[in-house]
Amino acid sequence: MLVNVGVSPIGVIRKTLAAAGLAALVLAVSGALVAVPPAVAGEAWSRVSIAADGGAPPAPEGPFAENFTFSDPPAPAPSMAFEALEGGTVSFAELAGRVVLVNFWATWCAPCVREMPSLERLHNALEDEGFTVLAVSQDRGGAGVVAPFLARLDLQHLPVYLDPKGKLARAFALKGLPTSFVIDRNGRVVAGLVGPAEWDSPEALDFMRHYLRQPGPAEPALKHTSG
Repeated sequence: MLVNVGVSPIGVIRKTLAAAGLAALVLAVSGALVAVPPAVAGEAWSRVSIAADGGAPPAPEGPFAENFTFSDPPAPAPSMAFEALEGGTVSFAELAGRVVLVNFWATWCAPCVREMPSLERLHNALEDEGFTVLAVSQDRGGAGVVAPFLARLDLQHLPVYLDPKGKLARAFALKGLPTSFVIDRNGRVVAGLVGPAEWDSPEALDFMRHYLRQPGPAEPALKHTSG
């Protein structure tokens, strides 16, 4: 099954995913996100790929990487700002120089909830190396729903953001939960994954460190003035 995105100037790339081990996937059906069994979801999935300047960085290798799809050429991250749980907004441009894992989730998505503690551990393990997780909630109730939910799970260090109207999700052509995207240090979407993962596994840390080792934005040239 190939999911038709039909959003923006975005191309769709087909990816076959292994359904083994997934309790459920969440698909967009008639505009609403609903949970369905993997057998209904099918093996094929879609991913966005937006034309961008520059070639793709080398793709990681190994079993963890096999479930990802990779952009070639890399896709520039959406330019829109989005809301932080604590208030205020942030954009991907402000995170240039860092490797970012954007994870779309919701409080009612069981696979999302199961992977959130490992997302927090991944963030804590690599934050000092220039990495961050952006856990973007799709709950329509916004902070009023998300904040008490996080408190119940005792997730104190996971960076959480809000997308109650689904604007950022549409910019990523999102069709299911959980879905994650890797943005490299140059602000380009280089990889995507549909479904949950063991984000704090050694393989996952190696996967992210692969992108942390890639070159980041060039430093601006120093201006010399004569005195």
